[in-house]
Amino acid sequence: MTINSNKMLLNQLEKWHEDYTPELRMVRKPFHTPGYHSTLKDVAFTHPTLAACVYALGLLDSRQPLHVERAHGILEQVISLQDQNPEHATFGIWSWFYEEPLERMAPPDWNWADFCGKRLVLAEQRHSDILSPELREQIRYALYCACDAIIKRNVGPSYTNIAIMGAFVTLLSGEVYGEEKYLNYGLERLRLFSEYTKQLGTFQEFNSPTYTIVAIQELSSIHTATQVAEAKQLSSEMLDVAWGMVAEHFHVPSKQWSGPHSRAYHTMMTPEVLSFLQFASQGELNFMPDDQLTYNLDWYGNDIGCPEKYIPAFKHTETTEHVQTISKDEAGDIVNQATTYMEGPVSVGTFSKDVMWNQRRNLLAYVRNGDASTYIHLRLLNEGYDYSSGIYSSVQKGKDVLFGIGFCTNGGNTHIGLDPIDGTIESSDLRVRFEIGGSQHEIRAEAVSPAADSALVHIAEQTLQVKKIFAAFDGEQPRWELGQEPDKRFLDYVIYTGERKRFDFASMQEALLLFAWRLGERGDELNAEASVVQANAEVRAEFRAPNRSVLQLTLPLKPAEKMKMLRPRP
Repeated sequence: MTINSNKMLLNQLEKWHEDYTPELRMVRKPFHTPGYHSTLKDVAFTHPTLAACVYALGLLDSRQPLHVERAHGILEQVISLQDQNPEHATFGIWSWFYEEPLERMAPPDWNWADFCGKRLVLAEQRHSDILSPELREQIRYALYCACDAIIKRNVGPSYTNIAIMGAFVTLLSGEVYGEEKYLNYGLERLRLFSEYTKQLGTFQEFNSPTYTIVAIQELSSIHTATQVAEAKQLSSEMLDVAWGMVAEHFHVPSKQWSGPHSRAYHTMMTPEVLSFLQFASQGELNFMPDDQLTYNLDWYGNDIGCPEKYIPAFKHTETTEHVQTISKDEAGDIVNQATTYMEGPVSVGTFSKDVMWNQRRNLLAYVRNGDASTYIHLRLLNEGYDYSSGIYSSVQKGKDVLFGIGFCTNGGNTHIGLDPIDGTIESSDLRVRFEIGGSQHEIRAEAVSPAADSALVHIAEQTLQVKKIFAAFDGEQPRWELGQEPDKRFLDYVIYTGERKRFDFASMQEALLLFAWRLGERGDELNAEASVVQANAEVRAEFRAPNRSVLQLTLPLKPAEKMKMLRPRP
């Protein structure tokens, strides 16, 4: 495949033109949020500030006079929406939408200094010759405000994509305008990120289909745009880490990005991600016809390329297992470890300890199903939305997983930090869900008694077996339930459903669920059991499999503070 970036840019811009609203000088997009930051309700379309920045840079990249004129108007409009009052807490950032000013967001998203700032500094670097002096001055001042906001916030290296993007905006702004303060900050931030990543051996935002792609784009942007030799070297080294992570998690039979995922917005591989991989390999990876590729305006002018040494990993089908430490405590003990196992048509991935946030994929499996693939995603739902104060713990060997879900007293509800529960929630429905999505071909769930210990779901030639080995939740009587939607099936372990009631985790004495889980070709009985250790108020579980290791897990029976629940247990 020969990549014609100019042609792909112009074709993509044609699609964006359809969304342009001349009177607002912005682009209209279907309203979507992850469920936090925005307070907008019952809105079909909005005019996002970030989309406007992306479109404006794309217009400038085309270098066509009419496009350049439109870009001028868009950039003037977007800059007018930035908070440029240094007395405000939101100084230097933008709201998500024209329809929702910063003061109405709950809370505002400080990442928008990074996201919007990136497009502004690239507009100045690439196209200063076709921008008016007045607009260039507006861009310069907006970037200074954004850089000051980024520096004041000073995100640490664990926030992978924003750590990189903030380094890019400040570093390149410092280069473009000769501002040593910004350049030095950006370079030091990149150094810190590099050192942190090397010590950990991977990105803190581990194996995220969304943000690993963002990290590759941002690191490639640094490597492409900067003239600072050290920044080029550091970005090159970190790109190698990113591409290695992508390559070793690609499951060829299902054509999916194996779990576990630290942050994900989609559980199945999107056409955009497959297009990115095909584009980055210069067509050496062929996932779809050229005329079906999705082109991202951010790719233009950015030297994005998968190192040749990683290409074979996107084609191999051998059985593999990857184990990676994700975090350690102050004493150096492992807090969270990621395990990925791929064998034939199946891939299974788990974290050893994490929260049950809607962006986490703590237990995630893929199965090749005919010409497509099916996923299995473990969720904990409070009234239909992922409940972030559930604490997941597991051990995995091959396709066997022993895991438990406990509950903390001071986590979040829909988000890990934005809506703290303060020890209690009110709920009319609380359940563990094994969501089975993707291809619904050849899926059959065996009828399950509500009081049964085990449940089975057949997917193509594989069988998912789940055995409840311990369940205690404030006197409730959890039970199995099967459900389905047009494109998904559910194996649910219902903790509570009924009239809305209050659950007080601070006073609760028992709240723990333990399961044995296997995905394989045979449906042998799962040999697993648990026992309560009264002296320590904990539960010890054991999962034994023929010719395989014995999996063991000990977890607290009673809810506790989040940090205590996330500590490694002796």
